[in-house]
Amino acid sequence: MKKKQQYEQVILVGVQTKESDDQFRESLNELQALVENAGGEVVGELTQKRDQIDTKTFIGSGKLIELSHLTDELAASTVVFNQQLSPSHTRNIQEVVDAKVIDRTQVILDIFALRARSKEGQLQVQLAQLEYMLPRLVGQGENMSRLGAGIGTRGPGESKLETDRRHITAQMTDIRRELQKITDHRQRNRQHRSESGVIQIGLIGYTNAGKSTVLNALTDAGTYEADALFATLDPLTRELELPSGAQATMTDTVGFIQDLPTTLIEAFKSTIEEARGADMLLHVIDAAQPNIQTRERTVRELLEQLEMDDIPVLYVYNKADMIEDVNFTAESYPSVVISARREEDANYILREIEAFLQEEFVYYEAQIEPSRGDILARLRQETIMTEQAFNEEARQYDVAGYTKPEGYWDTQLNG
Repeated sequence: MKKKQQYEQVILVGVQTKESDDQFRESLNELQALVENAGGEVVGELTQKRDQIDTKTFIGSGKLIELSHLTDELAASTVVFNQQLSPSHTRNIQEVVDAKVIDRTQVILDIFALRARSKEGQLQVQLAQLEYMLPRLVGQGENMSRLGAGIGTRGPGESKLETDRRHITAQMTDIRRELQKITDHRQRNRQHRSESGVIQIGLIGYTNAGKSTVLNALTDAGTYEADALFATLDPLTRELELPSGAQATMTDTVGFIQDLPTTLIEAFKSTIEEARGADMLLHVIDAAQPNIQTRERTVRELLEQLEMDDIPVLYVYNKADMIEDVNFTAESYPSVVISARREEDANYILREIEAFLQEEFVYYEAQIEPSRGDILARLRQETIMTEQAFNEEARQYDVAGYTKPEGYWDTQLNG
């Protein structure tokens, strides 16, 4: 007989301060999805409205007692706060509540630890977890003894977190050194792609928007798809061919989310930077979600933090087959509305990508000698060639198209 899977019994706690009721509800729903993706089962919820969080206990002494009673009543083993807790908050809550107390950041870190497959991804998760836990090692007391298993504890492990701060700092230094080697290698690969003239496209978007599905629809990537948060952590670059015959690369990146921990923004910067040198970004948006604007804004703000907001963006509203609003219209421009699972939509996206790039690229005209078939072949692959004809009188090929501004071919043909 198959053993039934055991889930941690979790209570969610959220404090509404300045956000609207809809934003607050959306954030709590997202926290529930995060907890479920980490292997927990939400059995209760405690919310309150305050002008600002309580400096000592986050939710105030009266609400803290209510939380303690609710934890006992529901036999919950874990309490997850929607906002990030300071070390003193955790310590003071733990004195009253008989359960493991963690926050949204720890749940996100936990999911990253579960999903990271590559050496780089695992190192980045470990670094982010150590950076988060380092200031929380002193004075955790009872809560540290509870952090032995389950949500919020995967990755470095209890034994590593119990070692002295000097050892952890040295460990973080070693991880950064290893990551720098990988980052340098990535930079060399990006430089090579840039010098080759190949068109580069970056996939970005809120987590679970369907980026991997888009990548699989446009290339033969065969990457993992799932209706889950952070299904893809490790960047994946694959080749694709545009309708004109131009060759391009498309890179899938980690999904963004509201309140992404600062430690993760820093730790995963090199991963997301795979799309930094892109000629354009495809911002994939789950069009079936009710709160699209908030998610779009989150991605834009994170792009600003990553200094990638100057890259041209084509908005791809995905999951059109699941949209309930019959009057749905895309708010961002330029944009396409598609379902990545429909084959005809994949061809449509490719045509729109090429049309978008023509708007961003510079026009060129060139005459190629018949003996220079190598140059002709490269122009077909590395530029969007729109015209090619053999001029019998001049005994040459007359070609025209669009190429990257200030790129290799722009310099050679228009310089």
